[in-house]
Order: sequence, then structure tokens, then C-alpha cells
Amino acid sequence: MAQPDSDNSVEGGLAWERYQPRDGRIGSVFHPAGVARGLDQAQGHWLRSDLIAWPVWDLPPGESPANLDWRLHWSADGHIDPTASEPVPWQTASARFDPAGIPPEAAAQFPHLRTHLALRLAPDVAAQAREALRCQVAVSVHMPSGRLVSAGQLQIPGVVDELYAAAVDAELGPAWYGGTPTLRLWAPTARDVGLLLWPDGADLHREPERHRMIAAPDGTWAITGDSGWLGARYRFGVVIYAPQHRRVVVNQVTDPYSISLTVNSTHSVLVDLSDPALAPEQWRTAPAPKLASPVDQVIYELHLRDFSISDSSVPAELRGSFLAPTVASAGMAHLRRLAEAGLNTVQLLPLFDNATVEEHPAQQVQPPKDRLRSLPPDSPEQQRHVREVAGRSGFNWGYDPWHYFTPEGSYSSTLATAEGGGRVAECRAMVGAFHGIGLRVVLDQVFNHTASSGQNNKSVLDRIVPGYYYRLTGTGAVETSTCCPNVATEHLMAQRLMVDACVHWARNYRVDGFRFDLMGHHSRANLLAVRAALDALTPGDDGVDGRAITMYGEGWNFGEVADNARFVQATQGQLGGTGVATFSDRLRDAVRGGSGWGGDARGQGLGTGLLTADNGSGVNGDERAQGERLAWYTDLVQLGLAGNLRGFRFGSNSRHTILRGADLDFNGRPAAYAESPDEVISYVDAHDNETLFDALTLKLHPATPMAARVRLNTVCLALATLGQSPVMWHAGTDMLRSKSLDRNSYDSGDWFNYLDFTMTDNGFASGLPPERDNAALWHVLAPLLADPRLKPAPADIRAAHDQALDLLRLRASTRLFRLGSADLVQAKLTFPVANSWHQLPGVIVMAIDDRTNPVDERWSGLLAVFNSTPWLVRQTLPLDLTGYDLHPVQADGADPVVRQSEVGRDWIAVPARTVAVFVRPR
Repeated sequence: MAQPDSDNSVEGGLAWERYQPRDGRIGSVFHPAGVARGLDQAQGHWLRSDLIAWPVWDLPPGESPANLDWRLHWSADGHIDPTASEPVPWQTASARFDPAGIPPEAAAQFPHLRTHLALRLAPDVAAQAREALRCQVAVSVHMPSGRLVSAGQLQIPGVVDELYAAAVDAELGPAWYGGTPTLRLWAPTARDVGLLLWPDGADLHREPERHRMIAAPDGTWAITGDSGWLGARYRFGVVIYAPQHRRVVVNQVTDPYSISLTVNSTHSVLVDLSDPALAPEQWRTAPAPKLASPVDQVIYELHLRDFSISDSSVPAELRGSFLAPTVASAGMAHLRRLAEAGLNTVQLLPLFDNATVEEHPAQQVQPPKDRLRSLPPDSPEQQRHVREVAGRSGFNWGYDPWHYFTPEGSYSSTLATAEGGGRVAECRAMVGAFHGIGLRVVLDQVFNHTASSGQNNKSVLDRIVPGYYYRLTGTGAVETSTCCPNVATEHLMAQRLMVDACVHWARNYRVDGFRFDLMGHHSRANLLAVRAALDALTPGDDGVDGRAITMYGEGWNFGEVADNARFVQATQGQLGGTGVATFSDRLRDAVRGGSGWGGDARGQGLGTGLLTADNGSGVNGDERAQGERLAWYTDLVQLGLAGNLRGFRFGSNSRHTILRGADLDFNGRPAAYAESPDEVISYVDAHDNETLFDALTLKLHPATPMAARVRLNTVCLALATLGQSPVMWHAGTDMLRSKSLDRNSYDSGDWFNYLDFTMTDNGFASGLPPERDNAALWHVLAPLLADPRLKPAPADIRAAHDQALDLLRLRASTRLFRLGSADLVQAKLTFPVANSWHQLPGVIVMAIDDRTNPVDERWSGLLAVFNSTPWLVRQTLPLDLTGYDLHPVQADGADPVVRQSEVGRDWIAVPARTVAVFVRPR
């Protein structure tokens, strides 16, 4: 059925009769007499009820702050008369400059404010903070003569956290007890909050029932309903001061803790998660796969829509939906093969409700597929057609959070199941289906930003507690270093939302892990809080063992929080001992060449021909420069194979000495940063940037035969897969998946995100990738897309897949690839030819000696040789190789070339572009 738009009007949104103004406006613009100038900024920070921080830069030149007159202003308490024609009166109190500065405990909590001036408020003024926070607050600065020199609004998160800290223990959102729901919303600065309720089946265009909610001292507002509310639609009416508009408004807003929603998220829906009708049998009965150790994780990163939208073996009505994994299909057969070989985890791109995808099937529009197929492989027309339907096609990666607790409605199989509890049941069915074939389920979580803030109609948090949930600049604007409004999870209740959402998905959907997007924008304390909450979940009380849930994420260091500017970040090297892992860009960049952050896409790496097979582009430098960079890349890869341990000692090919991992440089930072091998996730491609196949296409000489490209695909995957850390593969990388050279396919539709589990077409040569992110390279990409030699045949795709399966089998065959501790890695793993005359460029030899304190019952030694060069290598080793032979997986495996490998007493011979593993029986 048609859905009304979400009411976001600053001018209206009806909640309570006494707040309905005659002119359609709510409140009025606030200007304390003579202080209008400067109130478009919020450069001050109210940190404690008696403490304000003010920037030094906002003082008149040469003036001592002790000589200035500081004043705090807030609008008058009591009933706002919205019909008044005069501006609201203001309260004014003096503030005292404190020459001692920001006190140590406040400076520790707000390190970016430690050099600010400190202003103190008298106890009687501080006691009025709760009321002042319900409307506009500002500081004005005056000369002794009374002349105004500066003014500005105040940022309020610090004082809100001080006054309403008790809310961290409140139960938020909808909760059911004995068939009766209680709704609780945290809105500490609201003047009033009410519930707008549409009973199940009611016309959402009609007036709702209105129920008053009761405020509590912790800033929450609550109401208890009755059993008849099951299935009801609801919103909150929040009477709040909106800083962007400097007036009081009534916002009709959905519940940030919504368990379910209507189509396109216009209303929250009251759903009882304990309802047996929402518990599919396989979800209830299929046991969650267990890991013996965190290093055992082998992860397949998958977008749910990609998984089935192009799979003709899935019923048409289920394609792209939660239910696609519940039926037999080419995709599920593919995952089952991977799982039988050693894959144990599927990591799903965001499944929570996002603000970008059109959820109503009748409103979705697809580009003309027949027309796209008829166009030349290097045409710009395909991307033009895709761009024309962007936002309406049903596709998006989903990194635009709207509601964190609700499954995304566009993944529902029907319009009916997208409404209310249907999407809950279907999402659970998906989890059960993956569990049923032996795969753990990890969810991609995006707490670092939301899609919108302020009074935008897709903003929730800022329309309930304005100015609290988002990280602000020094003048009060919302920070957007994540490319969207940055959520300030360093604030108590923003962290609380992050923790609660993870617990919700673990307890109520039984997922097995979380991947945190841009995790470096969170604090180490945030991740520890999530970890502690998950660890408290038990099978008896919660149906899950929270201690078995894995956590990892992107530990990148950038933006306004970089280098611990606001808190100790959850970045690479700062999570030791937490059990939280980070993705390693060290091995990724060294294998591929270049950097995911920029640089020429044709820059080569260890796995893409640097020095050993120059691509002729001229971007890689002369032979000497390539040799030096290859030596450094080799060091980085060796560290990656050894778990990227900061204390690991190895022979450095670039520094020509014995180094600790932390002593090798990586772009100005220590290359190795982990204390344990499980604190790193190794990978060579992901949803971001070009796929591995596309990277090889860009980096290899165009004349490189397809058979060689297939082999290098396997070599690159092996460098991640046969190391000591958990490993992640991007979905389809085992099948040479291409996105037609698109480096950022987040909104590139099904066309460029094509995933074919029949292994007939890898997606290459589907037209020039979208102009938005790729136009600067079109002159490079077009000749490659037009070259028929670069399009793999089905036999090439199947060969790549079969070789990838053997990599999984190798890893699963022995704990020697998964030693599990820094001590064991240091004791058993070496690179015997590193920094020696035996070392050959483009070759890595890794030895694992298990003769003492054995961890493997069958083999006392393992030797892995990674040959990325275009020629057979005969590598002399300072080892006695008596008794070594090719690993049985490869001796009986899919690749006939690796069977040509030989081993002598002190040498091995490995064919071109081949990874060979030798083992010595006990």
C-alpha cells in the first residue's frame, strides 16, 4: 500500500495541542539583547554543569581573558507561548574565567579542548543546567565597557553526559513483558515527548492516536501499552529546540531502536521478537559453526543482493532477497563447495535499514539490460544508463545507516513481508540457511556515520537530541570526514546505541561476528564496551555464547580523530590484547602494488609483476627503483605471512639486517603492529577499490596470457590465505570476478556488480565504469576493456575457482598455517633465504619447523614457496630438505602445473607463477 512521507517540517508536525501555533510555527528565533552576532556558530563547549571551554582564537587580540566580561545566556524557563509576537526572554548569568585552565580530568576526556580557556559557573547557575539545555544556550564576551566582542552557541554533549549518565542503564526501544509493550525513548533535552500510534491495519494517512509519555530523571520518556498494540505503527512527537533553525520544533520521528519498520521506513512497527511465528525452523535448529581459534577464520565478503539477483536458479520472486539462501541454487552450491574446502564465514555487507535504497518494488527501475548487452565493451553508454536509475534500482552497498536495529526492507521477498515482522523472520531464515551449510555469519556494522543529520527527513538521532550524537567541528558544524555525518560514539549514549545494536543482532538474530566500518573513527573504549557486552551473553540466558563472537574492522587513521586527537582510537596497533582485529593494508598494498588511498592504478606489486614483468606503463620507475620497492614489498608480505607481529624477527631484504616487525617502515608508521596473529585480517581485495582480477588487468602487461593471469590470481590469494592470520576473500575473487574496472561500485547497480556462480561470465568488458569515480582513467581503461584477450573464458574461470579451492584445502589441512600465538610463530616460522644471496626477486620461501613441541600430528615441517615470476625458479636453501614432498592437496589437486615442482636435498624447483607447498611426514 502507499506510504505517506515522513513528516520532517520545521514548521509543523503535530504532537500536542498546546504546541500548535496559530501561524503554523513553533517557538521563535532567540536573540538575547545585543547578542545576535555570532550565534550562527557554536565555538563554546559546555563540558560540565559548572565548566565551559572557550577557544583562545575567539578573543580580541591583546586582551587578557581575565579582563573580559563573560556571560552565559539561555531562554526563559517555563511554558513557551508559541503565539507570542515578541522574542522569548532570556536568562543571563555571569561566568568566571579560571586561569587554572581546563582541569586534568576534563582534558583527558576532551583532549582536543585541553588548550581552551576555562569558564566557571556559580553553583546556582550550574543547578539550572537541565532546564537551560532544553533550549538555546549561548555565551557572550564583552569588554569592560560593555561592548560585545564575541558570542556563540554552546556544544552540549559533555554536560549532557554528566547530567544524564544514568541513562546508560535504561532499557531503550520497545520491550515486551507478558504480552504488553513498553516504549522508552532517550530525549533529555526535549520539552515534551508523545507517542503517535496507528493500530495494525489503520490507514497511515489518517490521524493517529496520541498518547502522552512520562519523563524520568535519566532523560528517558516511557509509555506502557497493551497487547492490542502488537503490529501497530508508531512515531514519536518530540518537542525540541533545533539549533540549525534556532527555534523550538515538533518533530515526528521514528524510533532509533525500531525493531521493524514500514516500507521505506516512514513508521516504526511494534514487533515482539519472541513471537514463534518469527522464528523459522532452520534458524532455531541449525547450530552456529564454531571456531577452534580466531585465526581459523576464512571469510567470504558478500553483498546479499549480488548473491542471487542474477542467479536464474533462484525463483524470480526470491532473487536479491533474504530468502535466496534458503533455496537450492548455483550460489548456495558454490558456497557449499567453498565451505567443504575450508571457508567458514560469510561476511555480509550492511543489512540494517539504509536510507538510500527504494524498498517498494513497484517504485524500482532497472536499466534496459538488452540494450546494455548490445553495447561495445568500452562504451560509456552502459554507465550512463545505470546512472539514470541510481537510487531507484534497488541496489546500493548499504553504507547509509538509517535504523541500526532493523533489517533492510529492500531485501524482503515481498512488499507484505517488508511491512512489520516479515522482514525479521526472513532475515533470521537467511542466517539459519548459512549456518545450515557450515558458515558463520558476520555483519558489517556502520556506526561511524549516518546518512543524514539535522532536520533532514532521513535524520533520526539529531531530531531527537539535537547537537548530541554527532561529532562537531570547532565552530559547531557536523564533521564529515567519513563522507557523511560522523557519529560521535565517544559520547555515552552514542556508544550505548553501538553496544545495544551489536547485542541485539547477536541475541535476536544469532549472528557470529561483526565487521566495523571505519573503525578508527571509534575509540578503543567503544570496542571494549562492545566486547564486554557480547562476552556477557550466554547460551542459557541469551541463546548464544557471546565469547565466540568475533570482532574486526577497518583500523584506518584519518580525519578529525586522527592520531588520537579526541580519544585513543580503535586503529592498527592500538588494539593489542582486545581480541579485535584490523584489516592489514600492508600485505594488500605489497601484493597488489600502489595503495588503496590513491596513486596510479598501474603501479605493480609483488604479485603483479613488479621488476619481474614490467607492464610498460612507465609508472613503476627504472629497474633499480623497482628492485628497491620489490625488496620492501617482499618484507611487508613476509611480515603479513607471519601475522604482522610487531615483535617478529626476520631478515629484511630492504634494510639488509635482522629487524623486528615494528622496525620496518610503512609510510611513516611501523609496518608490523599486532601482538597476536589473530589481531590482523589478511586480504588482497574487498568491496572497496578494484577487484583482484581488475587490479591484475590494470597492472599486468596487456600481452600477458590469460593462463598467466589465472595463475597470478591464485598466487595473490595464496599470499593472504597461507599466512598466520585470519583471511578474507571478496566474493567472486575465486572466479576472476570483475566490475569492469570500477574502483567504487557502491551505487553502480547490478550491471557492474554482476556475480555469476555458473562461472560463465566474470563481468569484464561491461562498458566503461561509472564516470563519477573513474573518468580520470577512462583513457587507460577503454583500451583494456576493448581487448578481447583480457576477457576470460568459462574454462579460465573454472580453473581459477578450482585452484582457489585447493588453497582453502591447504590452509584447512594443518595447524601449521594457523599456529595461533606470537610465541609459536616466532619459534617455528622463518624465511630462510631472506636477506641472503639465495633470495630471488619475486620469490618468497616460508619454512615452518614443527619437530619440537609439535602442533601437527602428521607433518614435522612445512615449506611454502611463492613464485610470482614468469619463469621456473630453482631456489637453493640453507636447509636439509630430506623427506619433503609436495603436499597431498596439490599432488592430487586441480593444478597440473604445480605437480611439476621438484625438491632436492637443499633445493626446490617451482614453475612460473606458482605456489607450491612441501611437507615432511613425521
